[in-house]
Amino acid sequence: MEVISADRKHIGNFFYKKRFQFKKCFYLCGMDTKKLEIIDKATAIFLKYGIKSVTMDDMARELGMSKKTLYTYFTDKNDLVLQILTVKTKADQNQCCLIKEEAENAIDEMFLINQFVSAMMKNVHPSVFYDLKKFHPDALVIFHEHKWKFVKGTIMENIARGKKEGLYRMELPDEIISIIYVGATDLISNGEAFAALDKTSDQVYYEIMKFQLHGLVTEKGLAYLQERMNKKQD
Repeated sequence: MEVISADRKHIGNFFYKKRFQFKKCFYLCGMDTKKLEIIDKATAIFLKYGIKSVTMDDMARELGMSKKTLYTYFTDKNDLVLQILTVKTKADQNQCCLIKEEAENAIDEMFLINQFVSAMMKNVHPSVFYDLKKFHPDALVIFHEHKWKFVKGTIMENIARGKKEGLYRMELPDEIISIIYVGATDLISNGEAFAALDKTSDQVYYEIMKFQLHGLVTEKGLAYLQERMNKKQD
């Protein structure tokens, strides 16, 4: 059985291909490569069409394999969705750790996280989060834990970093701001709050990030923020 090594460069939905390479993800090391490829492709199919609308027959056909082969890797559709969420959140966490390491400072880190999240949001079918909530509650638990533990923790660490670098105001309540950040991503995922706007989800996410950063920065941070925004527009 072929396995994925720590330094293997996998090109798929789980890995941000532009600036960073997938260096280490110990959860994926040792995973059957064929299974990982199925999870990768199945993720793209669910994101494109929604979860409820895709049956296991549809999935097998889209993957170019028999349903019997598909069931050798997953017991049923719910198991497939659970494993997708598990692998996806682990890979996203790994990517965010790499971004943290590579970022010049706290503001740069937020811009790079924005690029990573926006790239994912562009491909998400509007029904995906509703389907998770109604038909796959176990998978939704994984998603919620990812948001309220890892994402919230990442934002709190970013705020602490920004304060240390003199880019964010010292009096900021770290935990409250991190909760607001996660709540804002929930609004985007829900789809209803911004449905009337002629804006894509990634555009809305970028505007929310800019709004939040303007409320965080010191005079020094504002100078860098404006420089960073101008760089993005070039």
